[in-house]
Amino acid sequence: MIDPESGLCLGCGRTLPEIARWHRLDRAGRLSIMALLPARMADAGLSPPGRPRAAENNP
Repeated sequence: MIDPESGLCLGCGRTLPEIARWHRLDRAGRLSIMALLPARMADAGLSPPGRPRAAENNP
């Protein structure tokens, strides 16, 4: 599912173009994108699967 505000997948943090070309990327390309995902999701206020969104952590 894509977050409408950030344009990022709520589960992994990738963009739709990244998801679309994922199968064509080599290992290095995938790893370079994956290295960006934690910071990208944090900057967007999103959390990895199994963790609440950042806004939910601050009542």
